[in-house]
This record gives sequence, structure tokens and C-alpha cells, in this order.
Amino acid sequence: MGADILFIVLAAIAVLLVVSTVRIVPQARAYNIERFGRYQRTLQPGLNFIIPIVDRVNTKFDLREQVFSSRPQPVITEDNLVVNIDTVLYYQITEPKAAAYEVANYLQAIDQLTVTTLRNVIGGMDLERTLTSREEINTRLRGVLDEATGKWGIRANRVEIKAIDPPPTIKEAMEKQMRAERDKRAVVLHAEGERQSRILTAEGARQQAILEAQGDQQARILRADGEAQAVERVFQAVHRNNADPKLLAYKYLETLPSLANGEGNTFWVIPGELTSAVQNVTRAFSGEAESTADGAGEQEDQERTGELEEGGTPELTSADDGDRASRAAADDAAQSAAEAVENARRAAEAAAAGGSVSDGAGVPNAGVPEQGSRDR
Repeated sequence: MGADILFIVLAAIAVLLVVSTVRIVPQARAYNIERFGRYQRTLQPGLNFIIPIVDRVNTKFDLREQVFSSRPQPVITEDNLVVNIDTVLYYQITEPKAAAYEVANYLQAIDQLTVTTLRNVIGGMDLERTLTSREEINTRLRGVLDEATGKWGIRANRVEIKAIDPPPTIKEAMEKQMRAERDKRAVVLHAEGERQSRILTAEGARQQAILEAQGDQQARILRADGEAQAVERVFQAVHRNNADPKLLAYKYLETLPSLANGEGNTFWVIPGELTSAVQNVTRAFSGEAESTADGAGEQEDQERTGELEEGGTPELTSADDGDRASRAAADDAAQSAAEAVENARRAAEAAAAGGSVSDGAGVPNAGVPEQGSRDR
């Protein structure tokens, strides 16, 4: 019975020795082994064997990249403002032996090194540059950490500034400044839009005025060309028909009443050429009457000559019949011209509804009597 118990105890001791001899290291892990208190070796991932009681596992490390977020640290800028900066460190253990024996607590060492480096870097920057130079701060901080943590068996892959918190009063002032800048940009953009709108409107009005002026110019040119061609044709027709001054004077008197036509005519001037036109017409009719009187006189002379030859006595008259006919024809022509003038004047007065009439010199003559117009 005692032998069985001894066998069982020995078997248990053997199992414990075997179990303590085998070490299985997971992937991306590293175990530091000490033998009698001194560093012996680092176990790699997989199945490993150690000597029980003699060897022991001192530290276990995770070789994957890890993230360390530090607490917000107060930092004073160059313009004496206190800001709280929160950083994030991405690191990886590359040498487990150095990480275990070169530094007591590598996380605390990294945290303190980060704070001192930030105070050194940001102490030479003002607040505005601190807020806008994160990339520069990250680069300088990563360089310092790489140099310091290299001998600790740690590699700092990235260092990022998570937050920069200025004092509340500075935040309020910055918000006001940003609001003022945005209002300024809005006003500038609005003014620029108004300027562009006015420029485009003025350019459009200018183009419209130019096009309207060009159109009016072309219309006037075409209208003037038409009037010139019409005048030229009338002139050629008059010269082809060899019109004499008598016909022209008659057409002048015939056109004279049309001067009073029109709804807006309130002032009418009697042309100074009216007297010469009447004289031309008078001379025309006087010439016809004289030719008629000459024919009648020749006939009477022949009759008187015949009576004398027959032995009769010629009849004496108080005035020459030819002179009377000439004066009668001249009076009729003058009366016709005066009636034409009077008709034109009455048409002008009717259109003007009480407008004034002026003579050839332009002096107003409100009521020209009919006999005066005829005498003129």
C-alpha cells in the first residue's frame, strides 16, 4: 500500500515537471526567460522548452502595434497663453529585451517625453501658429520620440495631436473673429456680385444703345436716300417738261394751304415769297390778257381803216378797251391768289383753335382782315 502511494506521488511530480518544462508562445508575442535571475533568452512564438525551477518567464510582450493616448497636458505658448494638448502615440515593441531591461516603465517614459517635447516645441510658437501647424508639431515630436525610444526597443510609428484646447475666453474671441471674417467675406462677395451685375447691366445698355443708334442711322440713311431719289425724279420730270415760272408759282400757291394742316399746328408763318408768287401769277394772266387785247385792237384798227377808206368817221371812246381787259385779268389773278391765302389762313386758325398768324417777318398778326389779305 505504501509503495502505491509513493508511485502516485512520483508520477504527479513527473507530470508537473513536464508541464513546467513546456512553454507555448502565441503569435506576435515574446517571452523573456531568466535563469537564476539573469536574462537567458526570448521565447519566440510556438512550442518552447525550459528547465523547470531553473528558468522562469520574467516579462511577456505584445509585438503588435499599440495605441497610447496621453492625458491633456497644459502647455504655454509664446504669447503666454495656456492650451491643453492631447496626443495619441502609435508604437510597436521591436526588442523585448531592451523594453524589459532598458527602461522601468516605457509607457510612463514615453508620456513624460511627449509632454516635455510638446512644451519645448509649442513654447516657440504663438497660438495661431500652434493651431495651424499640427503637421510640423507631429513631425518634430516623432523625431524626438524615435531618437529616445530607439534604445528602449520601441519604435514610434506615428504621433498625432488629438486636440488643442485654448482657454474659454480665447475660444470666444476666436469665434467672434471667425464670425467677423465670415461676415466680411459675405459682404465682399455680395459687393462683388453687385459690381458684376452693374457692369453687365451697363454693358447690356451700352450694346442696346449702340444697336439702336446703328438702326436709327441706317433708317435715316435709307429715308434720306429715298427722299433724295424722290426729289431727283421730281427735278428731272420738271426739267424734262420744261416748266416755266408761271407753272411753278401756281404750284407754290396750290401747296401753300397744306402748311396749316396738322393737329399740333398752333402757329403759322406766311412765307415772304408769297408776294413774288402772286406777282408771277399776275404777270402770267396779264400777259394772256395783253395778247388778247392786242388781237382785239388789231381787229378794231382794221375795221376803222375800212371805215375810213369807205369815208366814214371813226368812233371815239373814253378809254382803250385793251387796257381795260388787262386790268380785269390782273384783278382776277390777284383775287384768286388772295382767296387761296385766305383759305390757308382760315384752315390754320381752325386747326390752331385761336392760334396767332404772322406775316413773312415772323411778327404775330392775330386778325388779318379779308380785304387786307386780298390787297397783299
